[in-house]
Amino acid sequence: MKKVRIGAGQGFYGDTIYGALNMAKYGNVQYICFDTLAELTMAILQKDRLKDEKAGYTKDITVTMRTLLPYVKEKGIKLITNAGGINPEGAREEVFRVAKELGISGIKVGIATGDNIYPYLDEWQRLGVNLDHYTTKESFSSIKDRLLFASAYLGAKPIVEALNQGADIVVTGRTTDTAQFLAPLIFELGWREDDWDKLAQGILLGHLMECSGQASGGNFSGDWWNIPDMENIGYLIAEVSEDGSAIITKPENTGGRVSVDTLKEQFLYEIHDPSNYITPDVVADFSDVRFTQEGENRVRVEGVKGRPCPSTLKAIIGYENGYMGQGLIGYSWPDAMAKARKADEIIRKQIDLYGIEVEDILTEYVGYNSIHGPLARPIDEENLNEIYLRVAVRTKDKKTADRFGRLFPPLALNGPPFVGGLSGMFSVRQLLGLWSVLIPRELVEKQIEVSVMEVK
Repeated sequence: MKKVRIGAGQGFYGDTIYGALNMAKYGNVQYICFDTLAELTMAILQKDRLKDEKAGYTKDITVTMRTLLPYVKEKGIKLITNAGGINPEGAREEVFRVAKELGISGIKVGIATGDNIYPYLDEWQRLGVNLDHYTTKESFSSIKDRLLFASAYLGAKPIVEALNQGADIVVTGRTTDTAQFLAPLIFELGWREDDWDKLAQGILLGHLMECSGQASGGNFSGDWWNIPDMENIGYLIAEVSEDGSAIITKPENTGGRVSVDTLKEQFLYEIHDPSNYITPDVVADFSDVRFTQEGENRVRVEGVKGRPCPSTLKAIIGYENGYMGQGLIGYSWPDAMAKARKADEIIRKQIDLYGIEVEDILTEYVGYNSIHGPLARPIDEENLNEIYLRVAVRTKDKKTADRFGRLFPPLALNGPPFVGGLSGMFSVRQLLGLWSVLIPRELVEKQIEVSVMEVK
């Protein structure tokens, strides 16, 4: 029975390259797959492209290619990544540039485009497509004049097509987190579009692998202190057979741990209804999934079921959502918390006193409740050694946000005593909002294009 080994290479934009390097050196894999895009990442990439029309892809693709292209050439390992962001064409140009810099030729780089639906929104509205927010039901008209980008989540099909065209490297824009991992299974193992249980197994494997070291001992809430060699955590490898049976492991010579518990923790990550995990490729039912330890760092995964894919695709629309002004100031014992609360009171009164128009305001006491917010457990406030007050606001314009930040430096001499650390005001940041909609999949899929080019 035919088998394939695919490895995880990246869990987010800015992740370390060493997990992927270990995979290339020691993983004995045919594919290394990278999930680089979060909703926040799309907003970051849009900001990049507003400054430079040639930007819009994740900048760490340069390091990725410099590190791994030699292994693509020498070992025949294929790379699949959604690092194209909102500019897959630009990402491919960068791959070509790095390849030529390294003196590497003869490799084929495929891209998939079509996730960018921004140009079609007006036309689709005229056709009757509902672009109101699909959970809050807010009217699309409330943001229509502030749009920045719009991307639909693509599944594995365009990646499979690029592989069919001979691509050694596939770069896409916005795909689901699991698409990069499912595509090589479909391509190598010959799974059909209606092999729902097998496709669902591929989705489950992709979900386990999408976050790099998070399923092999990183960010583990169990006995994390016993995880070996966390400085060199190995990312997951899926050994998958034609019938869908799979073992999860990791490369030799790497740290971390692959166990039932580490996989279960990742399994629950970002899962709402485990019986109805919706992707463009299949609707997966995870409610009867089983993990079985079959040896050191080897876990069998089984029990997932699949149903036909949905008739719609999720899309996110990014829009201008004001500006953020913020400031930070620290106080030391005694009465650190009381001083911070008084400083917050002063800031809020000065907002009114000076006529600074804010739409939202957030106060955090760093070291007390900045992570858990109102759910933070009560502690002995009187004996805190130190506390930092952070206050942030959202405003309609940059000038107003800047005015707010300027309230902080004067607190050093015009507020509570014993200031312990004055970070003061921060640079004003533009805020981007995200809007979710469901689009009939046929409207999106007819725009998808796949092309493969060879580095000469």
